[in-house]
Amino acid sequence: MIQFPKDFLWGSSTSGVQTEGRVVGDGKGDNTWDHWFRIEPAKFHQEIGPETTSTFYQHVEEDLDLLVETGHTAFRTSIQWSRLIPDGDGAINPIALEFYERVFRGVKERGIQLFVNLYHFDLPMALEEKGGWTKRETVLAYERYARTCFEHFNHWVDRWITFNEPIVPVECGYFYQFHYPAVIDAKAGVQVAFNTQLASALAVKACHDVNPDKKIGIVLNLTPAYPRSQHPADVKAARIAELFQAKSFLDPAVKGTYPPELVEIIRHHDLLPEFLEEDLATIKNHTVDYLGVNYYQPLRVAAPKYLPHPDSPFFPEFYYDHYQMLGRKMNPHRGWEIYEKGVYDIAKNIQEHYGNIEWILTENGMGVEGEEKFLVDDTIQDDYRIDFIKGHLTELHRAIQEGANCKGYLVWTFIDCWSWLNSYKNRYGLVQLDLTDQNRHIKKSGYWFKELSQNNGF
Repeated sequence: MIQFPKDFLWGSSTSGVQTEGRVVGDGKGDNTWDHWFRIEPAKFHQEIGPETTSTFYQHVEEDLDLLVETGHTAFRTSIQWSRLIPDGDGAINPIALEFYERVFRGVKERGIQLFVNLYHFDLPMALEEKGGWTKRETVLAYERYARTCFEHFNHWVDRWITFNEPIVPVECGYFYQFHYPAVIDAKAGVQVAFNTQLASALAVKACHDVNPDKKIGIVLNLTPAYPRSQHPADVKAARIAELFQAKSFLDPAVKGTYPPELVEIIRHHDLLPEFLEEDLATIKNHTVDYLGVNYYQPLRVAAPKYLPHPDSPFFPEFYYDHYQMLGRKMNPHRGWEIYEKGVYDIAKNIQEHYGNIEWILTENGMGVEGEEKFLVDDTIQDDYRIDFIKGHLTELHRAIQEGANCKGYLVWTFIDCWSWLNSYKNRYGLVQLDLTDQNRHIKKSGYWFKELSQNNGF
């Protein structure tokens, strides 16, 4: 039996914007997803938008009971900034205050540790209209929002999180057009990245001002970059890919400084952000207490075949090509590579290069399209998800045995949830959501996960 350390945490992660939905009279303001769906619904799978999420808002008690039924000892969710402060920087919505107090109190009453994330890709539209994360005003508004959350909810929350996967809005909003504002503007993207990191550091400071003993971290998708070969050009490509994808936030969040090689690349392309000298001191002096790590699939890269066109806008892929390794193990339902050893490699990297900072695997999961075809006797027989989790836990356990400082495992996610442009195309939950009647049904993996938690291993 693979046995995990005493007090190891078992649970799941989700976000407010992907589960809560929206009901008449809830007082929630628009965020960028609400706005984008309103003006371009065809971009969203089956034209299902963020108002039609998994109705957590109306099913709080039932869903929290499902956490118990699936063996949760920890649960991570997020506060929607635009629900709590509809215009992003004004009055608090009292209905939202009551809602989140009810949710957080309910989690704690069930004996579950509560992790609360402040930002999950959901900027209030009122701030986006003023320039969004490209503007310092948004950084200061976020700091005020964070402090508001600490002051109102600190007694319920076990651990805070500043941002989830902050590199994603940078890449998807300013390079690849998968998030609003969906522009191609590398200089704006770099400014957004810097402002986000500054906002994270300011939130760390605010959290410690309110309660010096409360832990606050950041959740990063630390996808390892693997070179095609050991040829020096491939190795260099992987190193630079990891600079952009992982170290751009990992180093300042944990070490308080940016990698010099990354700074030089940004300077070479004339993309350096605007900042005050004091901002660097803020980032240096207010690093995170712990890390959340999300991992789904590896990043495989090779040296670029071609030089970029001189008139092309800048992309990180100037320095590497994506590479599909022959014989890779695949999720046939989602089109992503499954590489369990990536968890071990992440753990060893944190152990050896980041002071073995305390961390939690905050997302790991298997998305499946058309999962209803595995329905037998009213239960989704998702043995493939159980095998996926077992494979990754085996590698995580190996790293912990070698001294990695991982304190828990949170699967994505506890119930099938809405996902950005994909809506409900790929299902990840331990619990099935029936979109026709909003009924919930525990999958085979959900029953197994409870056994995993109770046995603290498998």
